[in-house]
Amino acid sequence: MTDAPHLSNDPPEPDWGDRMEQAVLDAAIVRAHVMGWNSRMVRAACDDNGLSLGDEELLLPNGARDLAALLSRRHDDRALATLAELDVASLKIRERIARAVSARLEAGAHDLEATRRCATFLALPTNADLGLKLAWESADHLWHWAGDTATDWNHYSKRTILSGILIPAMTMRWFDGRDAADAFVSRRIDNVMAFEKWKAGKDFDAPLRKLTDVLSRMRYGAKAQ
Repeated sequence: MTDAPHLSNDPPEPDWGDRMEQAVLDAAIVRAHVMGWNSRMVRAACDDNGLSLGDEELLLPNGARDLAALLSRRHDDRALATLAELDVASLKIRERIARAVSARLEAGAHDLEATRRCATFLALPTNADLGLKLAWESADHLWHWAGDTATDWNHYSKRTILSGILIPAMTMRWFDGRDAADAFVSRRIDNVMAFEKWKAGKDFDAPLRKLTDVLSRMRYGAKAQ
């Protein structure tokens, strides 16, 4: 009789691509403060890990943009790990957003010099699309942690508003320091809470319902429901 196969609860080992992405990112963080966030830095970070130019093109087809995305997502993961230690249910929504934004800012500050160089790279007009996408991703993660389950237009409006807080707050944190960023975030969250309070008394679906009713009557007659 053969023994039953051993089933491990351990997560599978990351594949070569995942492991190498993180290794190159580690090297990029070390080199960025001297070389900046650019293709030369990417090549040097890949070379540090024994990767040929062909390997680099396979691993990071978009070069510095891919590394910027990896850095932002590492910071998202770091922020969520910090937030996981909090009892989110005990916090009011304003406190949740304040804690979430603070955790995300400090996650990036952990790699401050590299984060500064990456932020400068993302501020270039050719990379603005990526910067907005990454800010949206961060906002989405933070809202999910805060307990948001909206699936209607509120899902998008909340993330748009929080992205609009995160982008300037990050810039302030990286270049002006924590106090300036915290003060800015506090003011903006006050604005958001005032907007949410105003919005709570509004029926934004009413115009759509009226339009649907009119179209229904036009097609099916006055008795249409």
